[in-house]
Amino acid sequence: MLISDFAILENEPLANLVYKMVLEGDTSHIKKPGQFINIKLDGLYLRRPISVCDYDEKTVSIIYKIVGKGTEKMSLMRQGDTLNVMSGLGNGFSPENSHGRSLLVGGGVGVPPLYRLAKELDNPIVVLGFNSSGDVFYEDEFRRLSDSVYVSTADGSYGVKGFVTDAIKNIPPESYTYTYACGPEPMLKALYSTVTADGEYSFEERMGCGFGACMGCSCKTKYGSKRICKDGPVLRREEIIW
Repeated sequence: MLISDFAILENEPLANLVYKMVLEGDTSHIKKPGQFINIKLDGLYLRRPISVCDYDEKTVSIIYKIVGKGTEKMSLMRQGDTLNVMSGLGNGFSPENSHGRSLLVGGGVGVPPLYRLAKELDNPIVVLGFNSSGDVFYEDEFRRLSDSVYVSTADGSYGVKGFVTDAIKNIPPESYTYTYACGPEPMLKALYSTVTADGEYSFEERMGCGFGACMGCSCKTKYGSKRICKDGPVLRREEIIW
């Protein structure tokens, strides 16, 4: 875990209330796709945890949705502003666990951490779920990494009408051997019931500290209680209790 200042290089809208921010700073503690950073904002007590979309030796990209005071304040920041960031947090995805072709499933703001993961896998099958056509983002970026990208919208305004599970009905189960997923809990639960392949699921949870000290984001698993911020957000399918 590292706490340092990051300079904003880019902060641009992608879709309805969705922004992409690129930060420059020390990214040495970010080791795996699916990890997150925790951002301190002036005037707000708790830091804001945001999943890492992509990173390199000097920059980290995040994609966030305006859902409250913190993310609204972030959307107003511009190039040259600085943020105090706690980085390298969480237990991310393990690309090495996939043997064969993988299925990546993301819903809404659960899509971003799958992008870095897709870059580390060989031509994964990708399913992205959104509410409507105006909410769709990063489809083209995923298509550069995969020849099998499916998009669903709840209102049917773009792609497959319905949820990610409806899009998955078009994918033969034998075409993939492992699943990686990130999104709201109802989506993960539906996916768990639909897809039987082993895999890893990334959970969203309210966090107090972000590094396992406060125990505020603890959940029960088949192997005992785990902290979403420290032991997660990625959990193995075999340990999840609904």
